[in-house]
Amino acid sequence: MATTRVATYQKMYVWELPVRLFHWVNVLCMIALIATGLLIGSPQKIFDAAEPSQQYWFGTVRFTHFAAAYIFFFNYLFRIYWGIVGNKYARLKEFIPYTREKLADFWTVLKVDILQIQVRRDLAEGHNALAGFTYFIAFVIFLFQVATGFALYSSMSGSFIPRLFVWMVPLLGGDAWVRQWHHLSMWFFIVFALVHIYLVFYHDWVEGTASTSSMISGWKFRKPNEIKRDD
Repeated sequence: MATTRVATYQKMYVWELPVRLFHWVNVLCMIALIATGLLIGSPQKIFDAAEPSQQYWFGTVRFTHFAAAYIFFFNYLFRIYWGIVGNKYARLKEFIPYTREKLADFWTVLKVDILQIQVRRDLAEGHNALAGFTYFIAFVIFLFQVATGFALYSSMSGSFIPRLFVWMVPLLGGDAWVRQWHHLSMWFFIVFALVHIYLVFYHDWVEGTASTSSMISGWKFRKPNEIKRDD
């Protein structure tokens, strides 16, 4: 009778549909906002020889930027709401390492994933402590990006939401400084996206927990445990 080793996986439903929708709407908004923001910051003269009626491309770029900003803003508010009513993996408290256990996990993840001075660590079902805290920082900068963007828009709009942020212009020293902070925040998201994509594929490769596909299906898997089975 031969003895073989069989890998068993524990399947877990981690990311609920609202969390996944938030993630992908966020991705599309960030792509649109970054692409149009770069054009707004440095317009390209691509229709110099065109008729005036064909030169409204920059107005379309600005409209796309503003429309994506509104979607981004309300998507952000929805994520805060779901952080209150969602499952344990979506709760806002999961993003802050406020317990001794989370602080220990924060340091362990730092040693394994970033410094690479330790080989193994216990796998988190949802976000690990370092990832969660990084997302918390990103959420704060999300809010700052939205506030500075609407502050810039407030000088040309009488709408309710942009006018809520008009106070930021004098606070930060005028439109020029608000624009600079808004631009710098955009580069944070570019770097954040690159690091985020790398780490998602890294965890998929090293841990085999289906981190990438989980943001589509919602399901993750524990690292396989080997058990003995008699054939």
